Amino acid sequence: MSGFASSNDLADKTISFEELGPGLYGWTAEGDPNSGIVVGEDSVLVVDAQATPAMARDVIARIRQVTDKPVKHVVLSHYHAVRVLGASGYEGAEIIASDVTRDLIVERGQQDMDSEIGRFPRLFRGKESIPGLTWPHVTFQKKMTLWMGRREVQIIHIGRSHTAGDTVVWLPKEKVCFAGDTVEFGATPYCGDAHFADWPGTLAAIRALGPEKLVPGRGRSLLTRAEVEEGLQGTAAFTADLFGIAKAGVAKGATLKQVYDEAMAAMRPKYGHWVIFEHCMPFDVSRAYDEAKGIDHPRIWTAERDVEMWRALEHGTEMKSAELQS
Repeated sequence: MSGFASSNDLADKTISFEELGPGLYGWTAEGDPNSGIVVGEDSVLVVDAQATPAMARDVIARIRQVTDKPVKHVVLSHYHAVRVLGASGYEGAEIIASDVTRDLIVERGQQDMDSEIGRFPRLFRGKESIPGLTWPHVTFQKKMTLWMGRREVQIIHIGRSHTAGDTVVWLPKEKVCFAGDTVEFGATPYCGDAHFADWPGTLAAIRALGPEKLVPGRGRSLLTRAEVEEGLQGTAAFTADLFGIAKAGVAKGATLKQVYDEAMAAMRPKYGHWVIFEHCMPFDVSRAYDEAKGIDHPRIWTAERDVEMWRALEHGTEMKSAELQS
């Protein structure tokens, strides 16, 4: 399929591996999905597994440059395939997720896997190494604490935003937050499964923790309080601007296509330079439009729905699906 802005995106990104504090690292990749690393007294915890076991090996190789301790825990910030399908690459690790994230894997994990791989092939390098869906070994409600020796790691279901199960990893002593896709920096939030009305409260809950450093879901590590605030405010502004346009459009009876065109015209000058803007906006507008119409539980994305949506928004409703095939 050639319609998706990302399906022809084949260039590998430059990896950064930044130390946020003793034994704390952000693995970031120029707007591709990030991972976090926490080195405890006897073991390592990884936040977000990458998309394939082959790509997880790249993270492990970086970890091995700083420690030979085993990776014993992998925390999933949410259920999206690009974050979780590499988990089997961390052999023997215990996989932790919120109970809501597990429920979403049950409900829509397979459709999400098929849809995401079709949209973004570069992000699933070595996809033949994926054994299937990733299932957590441990789930929790609201909050759990993991003690890695004397290092306290709080794993918090922070609230609904990017998905209903969004989880952050918080180190209260070091004041470092691994935020998953609740926060982005210089990268367009993907909102296809989002809860726009709840997102501001979730960002407020992250701010209330008092993070001095933060690894967003996409974009570089944020290394000062000012940068953290910039990330929080940028994510809040994007999602509020989009939801405002959608609510106004629904109130006046506008079609999805009309809302999309208005959103692109209004938001491209401000956010169009953020990575994956062209890719995310059709999904973002579709979900914002649904939520503005009162659909609280996001509709499941399938490969077929992806094509139908793209045809309706980008190419006009008369275009036949066969024309979208590469």
